[in-house]
Amino acid sequence: MSKKFYITTPIYYPSAKPHMGHAYSSIIADFFARFKKIDGYEVHFLTGTDEHGLKIQRSAEKQNIEPLEFCNQISKTFHDLSKTLNLTNTDFIRTTEERHKLSVQHLWNELEKNDDIYLSKYSGWYSVSDEAFYSEDEIEDIEGKKRSISSKSSVEWIEEESYFFRLSKWEKPLLDYYDANPDFISPESRKNEVISFVKSGLKDLSVSRKSFSWGIKVPNNKEHVIYVWLDALTNYISALNYPNLEDNLFKKFWPASIHLIGKDILRFHAVYWPAFLLAAKIKLPLKIYGHGWILSDNEKMSKSKGNILDPIEIINEYGLDPLRYYLIKEVSFGNDGNISQERLEDCINSDLANNFGNLCQRVTAFTIKNCDSLIPKKIELQKDDLEILDKYKNNLDTIRSKIDNQDINFYIDFIINSLFEANKYFNDQEPWKKKDDIVRLNSIVFTTLEIVRKISFLLYPIIPESSLKALKIFDLKEKDIDISSIQQNEFLSKGNKINKIDILFKKIEKIND
Repeated sequence: MSKKFYITTPIYYPSAKPHMGHAYSSIIADFFARFKKIDGYEVHFLTGTDEHGLKIQRSAEKQNIEPLEFCNQISKTFHDLSKTLNLTNTDFIRTTEERHKLSVQHLWNELEKNDDIYLSKYSGWYSVSDEAFYSEDEIEDIEGKKRSISSKSSVEWIEEESYFFRLSKWEKPLLDYYDANPDFISPESRKNEVISFVKSGLKDLSVSRKSFSWGIKVPNNKEHVIYVWLDALTNYISALNYPNLEDNLFKKFWPASIHLIGKDILRFHAVYWPAFLLAAKIKLPLKIYGHGWILSDNEKMSKSKGNILDPIEIINEYGLDPLRYYLIKEVSFGNDGNISQERLEDCINSDLANNFGNLCQRVTAFTIKNCDSLIPKKIELQKDDLEILDKYKNNLDTIRSKIDNQDINFYIDFIINSLFEANKYFNDQEPWKKKDDIVRLNSIVFTTLEIVRKISFLLYPIIPESSLKALKIFDLKEKDIDISSIQQNEFLSKGNKINKIDILFKKIEKIND
């Protein structure tokens, strides 16, 4: 395989249980990974946990256990979530692993060797919750407490000896890079935020701490631990066995195709990370995409606000695929999205049960009754049939291009419109009235079966389990899914038996119905 695709989620901070925001990032990444896989790419998909820092140390102390034991417990919940969400990740990295520690210390040595790190003293505002430093103009006073304006988390004044990274030195190279690579940061609004931040002037960045011990030690100075973001960001290359640049994984998959992140950690990924890489003479990832937040009652979910929606509870109530579909469809990718139980139920009833499920049931039942359960052999496709079948071939290049530009909204709209057109086609053609014209009846049935197959292929990255259930109609397996085959209008083997399938989605009985 010559086509490679490397996608990463943020590595999650395991100071509390996973919430819907974590599930959203992971499901979106899995959508892209699955699409690329069925489009013939060799895919590397990384997720994991970020396990160092003061917040972790304090959480462990509260429970009177060692930080690593605390991390082992919480990291497992994120590892389990990957399975629960049916992710196809090829690796799960923990920053407490030895492979990661070696990479981080090597990167530190490279930065120090290139004179991009120096020892000095830090004094300023620090948020334990965000693991971030803030300048005076980035904090506000709320009811006598100093808080970050952007995240609203409380900040504390700290003064201590610290190593610094010469971030100021990389201000112009970064701006030049953004200018030369306009697609590096997406969406456009986020790119503008980053450019504005960098243009306002970059100050050197504190990259070590002495006041706590839970972290990777600075090489040659064990009194300091490496600041959590220099540590955490390195996971994207430590998972590829950096610093071994000749390693197969590194050679194959770096630079990453896309780092998928929440917009709240954009600065770290779009400013600090590329600056570290430029300083270490390592290629930059091809794209950083900062998606919106999943909101609960119009507020960002956080442990402190007590408004965390548990994805496991929703999966237990409604099933995994309905949640995956709902998050991909209802949250306009790149923007914030509000979770609503009512909209989720509407999605299940309207799109999944009525449009997709009902189409599969109707055409299979009709085929079983009128075509001896066989994919029709004698067909003559007419203009109406070819018009609806050719839509997929005519749009495949556009679909690929939209996926490469992270335009999920186009993809889902294409599927919804296709389902509407498929149901309309079957109704308008009225095959039940064509029993005296068997070739026409066969052609309508064959066309509709082909559309079910094409739509099931397109739905696979969104609702994998359900699309595979639908493909049991044709005895098609996961290995048979190839997105390029939606161009073919006679992919199905004529004369093959079709199978009756169970109901794909149960309609939700709504109380006010």
